[in-house]
Amino acid sequence: MNWAEQAASGNPRSFKLRPNVKKIIIGVIVGILAIIFLSTLLYQVGTDEVGVTVRFGKYIATTQPGLHVKIPYGIDRVAKVPVKRVQKEEFGFRTARPGVRTEYVKGIALDESLMLTGDLNSAVVEWIVQYRIADPVNYLFKVRHVRDIIRDASESVMRQVVGDRSVDEVIILSRREIALEAEKQLQIILDNYETGIQVVTLELKDVNPPDLVKPAFNEVNEAKQEKEKMVNEAWEAYNQAVPKASGEAERTIRQAEGYALNRVNRAEGDANKFLAVWQEYTRSKDVTRRRLYLETMNEVLPKIGRKYIVDSDQKGLVPLLRLEGVEGGER
Repeated sequence: MNWAEQAASGNPRSFKLRPNVKKIIIGVIVGILAIIFLSTLLYQVGTDEVGVTVRFGKYIATTQPGLHVKIPYGIDRVAKVPVKRVQKEEFGFRTARPGVRTEYVKGIALDESLMLTGDLNSAVVEWIVQYRIADPVNYLFKVRHVRDIIRDASESVMRQVVGDRSVDEVIILSRREIALEAEKQLQIILDNYETGIQVVTLELKDVNPPDLVKPAFNEVNEAKQEKEKMVNEAWEAYNQAVPKASGEAERTIRQAEGYALNRVNRAEGDANKFLAVWQEYTRSKDVTRRRLYLETMNEVLPKIGRKYIVDSDQKGLVPLLRLEGVEGGER
């Protein structure tokens, strides 16, 4: 009769385990307890994480990446928080399949992307928020549902910023400024809530008018572009004509000023010359008269073709002259 038959027979003395079976059971129990002890004593923190240790629900310490020891059997509990991982929230669209060629699904979240601009127009605004956990303690213990807070705060801020600008600024002119302002306001809200979240970047992905008004919006844009083209052409003609006219006017003015200066200087020179001659004449009238006469003759005589110098006392001079054969320049 084996030990199972003895146990079935109801004999108390026969229901005894063999010594080797007892050792095996005890060894298994000890091994299980050792595994439980070691598994609750040691824990590993990843390279992009930190470990937040709580003891009976109270925060104790924050541990860095590596292997660490804690009080086992559930006395100390560790929450691993990915503080170095950049996480992302999408608004107005969803990523269908990430990869080298990421595919997006649009138009499924119009309730969060359809917004009213400051000039009472509509715009479909799609954006992303990238963030990381800067304070793991606040992230775990200060607020609940941090992801919902990020989404609600981001949507609220974006609606406020878009509502302060016109549709042209939202779609075309001020997209970068809108993103920076929304990022700043979102960070202020998250800091006030003590979420422990740091916004890495807020980027507008796509901003368009609603599908129903796109044709009209495109027509308006074409008209504005045509207007801008005509204005630019007019400014181009203006910039060519006005500087040219200004240059010609400046040149005419400078020529007139030069002519006036020349005439004034010449008149002053002639007047000074006359005064100088007059002063010399008053000092020595006879000498000055002779000098003036000689200077005048030196100036006039070279311009005369024929010259006849006749002595006032000469008699019968005319019959002696052969005037018909005399060439210019003879005396």
